[in-house]
Amino acid sequence: MLIHSASQLLTLKGGPQRGQTLGSLGIIENGAVVIQDGKIVAVGTTEDLKSSFPNEPTFDAGHRVIMPGFVDPHTHLIWAGDRANEFELKMSGVPYLDILANGGGIISTVKTTRTASMEALIAQTRPRLLSMFAHGTTTAEAKTGYGLQTSTELRLLKALIALDDESPLDLAITFLGAHAIAPEYKDNPQGYTDEVANTMLPMLKEWWETHAPRLPLPFVDVFCETKAFTLEQSRQILIQAKSLGFPLKIHADEFDNLGGAALAAELGAASADHLVRTSDADILALAKSDTVAVALPCTPFGLAEKDYTPAGKILAAGGMLALATDCNPGTSWNESMQMAIALACRYMKLTPAQAIAASTINSAHAIRRSDTLGSIEVGKQADMLILSVDDYRQMGYRYGSNLVRQIIKRGRTYSVDAGYYQSA
Repeated sequence: MLIHSASQLLTLKGGPQRGQTLGSLGIIENGAVVIQDGKIVAVGTTEDLKSSFPNEPTFDAGHRVIMPGFVDPHTHLIWAGDRANEFELKMSGVPYLDILANGGGIISTVKTTRTASMEALIAQTRPRLLSMFAHGTTTAEAKTGYGLQTSTELRLLKALIALDDESPLDLAITFLGAHAIAPEYKDNPQGYTDEVANTMLPMLKEWWETHAPRLPLPFVDVFCETKAFTLEQSRQILIQAKSLGFPLKIHADEFDNLGGAALAAELGAASADHLVRTSDADILALAKSDTVAVALPCTPFGLAEKDYTPAGKILAAGGMLALATDCNPGTSWNESMQMAIALACRYMKLTPAQAIAASTINSAHAIRRSDTLGSIEVGKQADMLILSVDDYRQMGYRYGSNLVRQIIKRGRTYSVDAGYYQSA
């Protein structure tokens, strides 16, 4: 079909955006796009494309913004239960790392998730996934990490693959067996590190090639942080993962600067995420690499903290910056990339244009899919949003509501009503 009469068609053409180029939206006024077989085949003005494709079925955008679908490159989408009981502790001033050290936080969710069947995990995760889609996320990264034992981690992987098959939203799957030290190894963190590196990862490689050969290998991630995995332990896990052919990610510098971001750059990781306490030297290392700096503004907001990813320094150094929700049960139960954009504008001082680019083409590169996603260009997958507004600057300016009116996913159109979607 030919989608026409967009007030602003945000193409984001030209690939991932570094440094001060972030925010180049490639706007076509009165824009139009032609989709065939789930792919984009033409992009231009309404006048030109109506002339070039006179027999194509049409869809009127109604003088509204058309933009690429959001790509959320960091979520902990799948878990069981909740941690509402810990929220009051945090708001009363108890540090998150103290809650974690006392068996709360990640470990609390691990206990609940280990006892959940795959059917229960899918049933609890599905509404979160559909809420993400209704708010405009057309592709999302999704991590395991609430098992911390081989059997549960594999069950989480199976559930994610099933959700990827059934949902209109595409998933990029990440193995996060190194999310925290497993409770069985509380007094032996190196023992658990060895378990992940020497037992879980080889088993994962064999399991994936048998059970999911049609899918690319999952990312392997590690939480490099005080009271989680040291820099040396993170290096051990990631080097082993790389030797087995897995692409890499890392949680780094959320609470302390341990050097995880520089490690990510050194090993060629797709992204380094959180980056609140990242040093100037580590920022420079990222800027010189192809590793994307992924900011998670919903997380410090969820923790009521005042420090956010230093976006200005990352951009000044020439780095690639992306945004994500970090949707998880403890620090950021939020499924909306629109909320992440609103927070990034206010607390990281991004312009709406920069935040949009960080949530589309750059976030697609953070999961290594920028060749097919993240922009509206000929040959790419037809994943787009039609907003309810006529100016892209409304994104970020407005928050707490949903500005998505229609979602186009692989060329199929879905309409959004009161936060939910239905096939159009």
